[in-house]
Amino acid sequence: MPLRDTLARVDADLAAGRVPMARQRLRGLVSSHPTDLTLRRRLAEVYRLYGDPAEAGRWAYLEQDGDPGETAAFEARYRTPARRMRALAWRGPESAAATGFARERLAEVRTACSEALGRPVDWDTVPSDEPVDGGGSGLGGALAGAGCVVAVLAFLAVWVNGLVALFD
Repeated sequence: MPLRDTLARVDADLAAGRVPMARQRLRGLVSSHPTDLTLRRRLAEVYRLYGDPAEAGRWAYLEQDGDPGETAAFEARYRTPARRMRALAWRGPESAAATGFARERLAEVRTACSEALGRPVDWDTVPSDEPVDGGGSGLGGALAGAGCVVAVLAFLAVWVNGLVALFD
């Protein structure tokens, strides 16, 4: 469906009070057109209707006149640069942004993520902020390993007990 037709449906949904449907349509449009700042602004407006400042801030993050409270709520919900990169759902280079402010904001987030991960990142391969080696914390990994060992030993004990009972 063409962009203009979908936006007309969004307007009709909002006029009829079908805010969840309007939000769903706009999320789909932003997913299909991630560099369209107008769509992001419209999605932020819908989240304001929900009273969700963090999501409103997420979709208005690239707007120069964005609400500072919403921006702070977004940054608090998505604490790390990698989580912000994933939440912004941008694809392509920063130069595809329509405004200088948006290009600068995108570059800031990407640079912060690169510094946090210790390697260059880009918007087309948004990184996870999990440890690079895939391991968890030392204590958590040790407890998980100990649990696996206990489970294997319990299985072997039951198996040996059954084998002994079979020949007894």
